Formats: sequence, C-alpha cells, structure tokens
Amino acid sequence: MEHTEPGGQDWTDGHVNRWLEVLPDLDPDIEGAVTRMKRITRHLRRIREISLADYALERHEFDTLHRLVARAGRATPSELATDLDLAPASVTGRLDALERRGFVRRTPSTTDRRRVDVELTEAGRSTWLSAMDVVGDEEYRLLATLSAEERRTLSDLLRRVALAAEGYHTASAGPPGR
Repeated sequence: MEHTEPGGQDWTDGHVNRWLEVLPDLDPDIEGAVTRMKRITRHLRRIREISLADYALERHEFDTLHRLVARAGRATPSELATDLDLAPASVTGRLDALERRGFVRRTPSTTDRRRVDVELTEAGRSTWLSAMDVVGDEEYRLLATLSAEERRTLSDLLRRVALAAEGYHTASAGPPGR
C-alpha cells in the first residue's frame, strides 16, 4: 500500500485560493472538504460509467441487478419496485430486458401461486460482480493512500457529516409549517 504524505497540492487547493480572493470570509476547510468530496464522487461515477460500458450494462440494468443481489439474488417484482423507488410497471420492463439477456429468470413462487419471484442467474451475478470489481478496485486504490487508522477516522468523520445531512432531510420532510 502506498501512503501519500500530507502537504501536496491538489486541484482543490488552487480552487480554494481563487475563491478566497473573491470571498475573504470563506472557510477554506469547508470549501476544500466539500469540493474534494464532489470531485472524488465525480471520479468514481466516471469509473462506474466506464465499467458499465465495458460490460454492456445500462445504468438502470446495473441498479436492478444490484438491488437483486442485495436481496440474496431473489425478490418479488414489488420488492424490487420498492427498493428502486419505481412503479411496478417500470420494473416489469427492466425485468423483461434483463431476462432476455439471461441475467434474471422469473419463476412461480413456492409460497403463493399468484406471485412470481425474480432470481439472479449466474450470468447476471457474474456480470454485476465484474462491473462492481472495477469500481471497488478504484475505491481501494484511492483509499490505500491512507493507513488503516486514517481510513477509520475518515469513515467516522464522514458518518458524522452524513448523519447531519440525513437529519436535515428527515426534518425537512416533515409536515408543512415545520
């Protein structure tokens, strides 16, 4: 593992310095942290899009496979619709396409004759895993610049920020006038 020593200048340092000239009260640590989070997210999104293209997957196909894997490879269409926050008809179209590609199969439910279960096939799992590996490898490469203790600290700090963001969304989703 290669650890990067602190003190190097990145693109964001120049960005912050330019904005400090315009906004002298700007907190450089907040601007730097937020800008870096955005740039890293954008970088990983580009890696994911390249990976999806390499495996001939559309984003919505990957998302559907991902949710199915998260349910141990088996779910009902309505469970997937809930997980994907989509209307059931939209999920049906996705499943039709994935079934044609051999990534999923629909089977009658063993517990309810009226229901159909969706199962991930080996081809679907293999394709999903291959696409995931590309992104995972890049995540590991980026975070290998930190020691295990630094990664734990980073994760803990980001959790605190994420909880503040989640609390904002929860509070703002309340009843009107709140």
